[in-house]
Amino acid sequence: MSSATPAEVLARRSQLILNGDADGFAALFVPDAVIESSFAGPPGTPARLAGRAAIREYSRRVMASPLRIEGFEVAELYQTQDPEVVITEMRATGTVTTTGRPFTTTSVQIIRIRDGHIVHSRDFADPRILEDAIGEPGRGGENHGPFGEKSS
Repeated sequence: MSSATPAEVLARRSQLILNGDADGFAALFVPDAVIESSFAGPPGTPARLAGRAAIREYSRRVMASPLRIEGFEVAELYQTQDPEVVITEMRATGTVTTTGRPFTTTSVQIIRIRDGHIVHSRDFADPRILEDAIGEPGRGGENHGPFGEKSS
């Protein structure tokens, strides 16, 4: 994949996410890659993942969670002055299987891609969208994290 363009790497990432392939997803990253989330997400969501093994483990948990992602697309892709860095506007749609609630979330991501692999990804997403979708109806507004844990 060393000659893959950023658009090809991101298209592959989207397909792996939609297929629920956590191992393939993790393989898109260099061994010491980092994923950072700039805003606190639901309980159980780490602000930083360091290393392919951590990315794989977390991805397996998310893909086994009640969040069923049905669409994951690059809405816009911007090249920066640094040829390794792209900025993406991502759109994800899906359903929370435990509540039946649909969700649509967007994020801006700054991603460094080198030799066809993701080196660093910084995600700027509004976590309230998933928190609202995960909350169970008729429970007085209680929310649950992406792995079913009750949030405080």
